[in-house]
Amino acid sequence: MDFLGRFIVNLAYFINTSDFYQRKKRFVYDVLENERYRYKRYFDFFMIILIFLSVIILIVDVKSDVNENIEFFNTYIISIIFFIEYILRFWICCSVTDVIINASEHATMLGQKYSFFKSLAKIIKIKSKFVFSIKAIIDLLAILPFFHELRLLRLFVLLRVFKLFRYTTSFQTFSSVLSTKKFEFFILLMFASIVVFVSSVLIYVMEANNPDSPINTLFEAVYWSIVTISTVGYGDIVPITGEGRIVAMFVIVAGIAVLAFTTSIVVSAFTEKLEDIREIKTVDNIRKMKHFYLICGYEQVAQEVAEKLKGPYTNIIVLDEDPHRIANAKKDGLIALNYDPGDVHSYKNIGIDFHTQVKTVLCLRESDVENVYTTLTIRSMSKHVTIVSLLMDDKNRKKLEFAGVNEILYPKGLVGMIAKELIGRHVAFEVIHALRNDYYGVDVEEILVDNRMNENIIYVHELHNYKFRVILLGIYKKDKKRFFFNPIGSTILESGDYLLVIGNSAFIREFEKYLHKKIRI
Repeated sequence: MDFLGRFIVNLAYFINTSDFYQRKKRFVYDVLENERYRYKRYFDFFMIILIFLSVIILIVDVKSDVNENIEFFNTYIISIIFFIEYILRFWICCSVTDVIINASEHATMLGQKYSFFKSLAKIIKIKSKFVFSIKAIIDLLAILPFFHELRLLRLFVLLRVFKLFRYTTSFQTFSSVLSTKKFEFFILLMFASIVVFVSSVLIYVMEANNPDSPINTLFEAVYWSIVTISTVGYGDIVPITGEGRIVAMFVIVAGIAVLAFTTSIVVSAFTEKLEDIREIKTVDNIRKMKHFYLICGYEQVAQEVAEKLKGPYTNIIVLDEDPHRIANAKKDGLIALNYDPGDVHSYKNIGIDFHTQVKTVLCLRESDVENVYTTLTIRSMSKHVTIVSLLMDDKNRKKLEFAGVNEILYPKGLVGMIAKELIGRHVAFEVIHALRNDYYGVDVEEILVDNRMNENIIYVHELHNYKFRVILLGIYKKDKKRFFFNPIGSTILESGDYLLVIGNSAFIREFEKYLHKKIRI
């Protein structure tokens, strides 16, 4: 490697490892391009105001004299701001240092000599792709009013309106949807161009030699064709010969066909992308949420948990890779996205911030393998977020704990504790086993004693479960990790305890509603 190449590579490494440089570049990227950055909306709003100010000043300037200071602001200040924005976008469109470093490492790996000029050619190619992109060309044209000596260039102020596509998500969504039909629009344009060309020549041939006809030049013929095919029909230029009117009829029919074809393309594009548009809107709404519960997997247990969590001030987000389960979640009134909870890209695409947005992650797939994998994925992104996981097989408990689960829900746990308490009581155990398997139309349910319930109910005798024909089988004390069978009335209830009750499911639901509504007097 020659001196120049070695110097360039060392400089690239120095810049690439500079925290100051990387922080500044990251900040510029966030402000200009990162939709998840909280302050980007303020920058976009500021630029939109500048665009509309430019247009308003241009309109006023047509028939009125604009104040010199306002003219200076419009011509120089706004143009300079747009110019700085253009330069910054040109800077962040790619990393020059990464290109140089990658080329150097590639050459070293292959035992070749590093060539700075090859890197330069690659950099020019990447930067040129940005310069000749449609958005960059609009940005550049928006700067032209700076050269105000050429009055015609001031009309380029209107091109600043097209910059709105950069700062409004709705416009970007609209353009992206229409871009999926590029081929159809190209065919439509070709068809309309051929009709305009043929009809212009025909009407010119039919009308130009008639002294009474308003169509005397080819330009007037083209103008008439475009006005007619667009179904506008101003009426300022009309054919007067019979042959010309026949041509007009064909052009009108072709115009209706073009209009119908255009409408069908636009409707088709939005119909095909409707679900994607809804997903984009949902993702935007999620990014704006401050706190929510994240449920990974939406099966039977998850449905029950979501039903318990739902409330007017509680946000719940569901992620599942199964479209059918996502459809069920949406029917239940939840915000649901068809993303794989075990894929790190899912969370990056949505833009979830585990540190500031997520209250608790609930891994509720009825598969321990899926829950372990989801937990590992989330732990790779956040070490501190609280994760609660469902456990289906107790032999996988250690795996979930090792993966980083904070709390484990084991549906069979309470039944196992009951069995432990009832050793030697064979008949009673058989009854519990039968009830747990939904025999005799009777259910066994676990009811959590939450903080609100505990404020109003302190002792077991205050439950009044007998009024609802519900039997209290026992209490699981979370702090002692022990199940108390048939507790006495003076037993104190604590927040976090579980009540194990037996009864008809309808009576149990009414009993649970009573517990949450009861007010201590």
